[in-house]
Amino acid sequence: MKVIPPIFAAACVLASSAAAFAGQTFDTVKSHGYVNCGAHTGLGGFGAPDQKGNWAGLDVDVCRAVAASMFGDASKVRFVPLSAQQRLPALQSGEVDLLSRNTTWTLTREAANGLLFTSVDFYDGQGFLVSKKLGVKSAKELNGATVCVQTGTTTELNLADFARANKLDLKPVTIESFEEAASAFISGRCDAMTSDTSQLAAIRANQTPNPDDYDILPELISKEPLSTAVRQGDDQWFDLVKWTFYAMLEAEERGVTSQNVDAMLKSPDPNIQRLLGVVPGMGKSLGVDDKWAYNIIKQVGNYGESFERNVGKGSKLKLDRGLNALWTKGGLMYGMPIR
Repeated sequence: MKVIPPIFAAACVLASSAAAFAGQTFDTVKSHGYVNCGAHTGLGGFGAPDQKGNWAGLDVDVCRAVAASMFGDASKVRFVPLSAQQRLPALQSGEVDLLSRNTTWTLTREAANGLLFTSVDFYDGQGFLVSKKLGVKSAKELNGATVCVQTGTTTELNLADFARANKLDLKPVTIESFEEAASAFISGRCDAMTSDTSQLAAIRANQTPNPDDYDILPELISKEPLSTAVRQGDDQWFDLVKWTFYAMLEAEERGVTSQNVDAMLKSPDPNIQRLLGVVPGMGKSLGVDDKWAYNIIKQVGNYGESFERNVGKGSKLKLDRGLNALWTKGGLMYGMPIR
């Protein structure tokens, strides 16, 4: 048996590590000069174009933040509208570089589809939207009701589980398109609609004739951790997307906003100095400029700014932070240390 010298073996390990670090997706994105982002076909507050074609939403901000990290320019992103059925195949095939589209992080989606979820950017749960005329105050009062539900989603499976567990006769009306499912509910084809409560809030705010005539029932029947996804096999791209979101959380926690980020460059706090690239090294570790996080915050904002603007009290959806508050304020949002 041939013995490999320790120095040669170490060199092989380093070479292998370097090869793994230089990922195909990272290099491809860099070469074509923009990020292809898989987005929703139109969900107000999360991902939707306006009448002029300008995209906005919480998920959209994640894509813009990745572009700011990579290129120093949050506008270098192209949005590819994808239905629930199209989204995973589009990512698997390389049609998009990342998927930021109200997608729940589950075991099978990750392990069986060759994908990786980076970090939870919105903690959600499945609920029910009803007209107040129906006269119900609880999802457990929906026995015999017709329920609009989108096919190709975890929502459809959760609805069946909830009905079985509570011995309810729920009659699902399965519809492929999210927009068509919402329209069917509003037109009275179904007694209720079930989806993530964030989507129900968007429907109530943006599509019903009078939002005050509709209730989101109090029960949450599932955990829906919504996350950005990338393909397996490119650790460098995975790291960049993941740490982009953590930078938005860290900025909020440290009080760094799009409005004060320039003044914060003079902060004596070493955590802020590392975040903003005053102390160099963090960007190099990710393969980008040391101003990567500065560019995110300056051009997109921290997570709190994005939340408030798109889905919070300053938006049509008027959602509470709830579980999406920082861990220091009773929520689950916890960014990993940038050091």
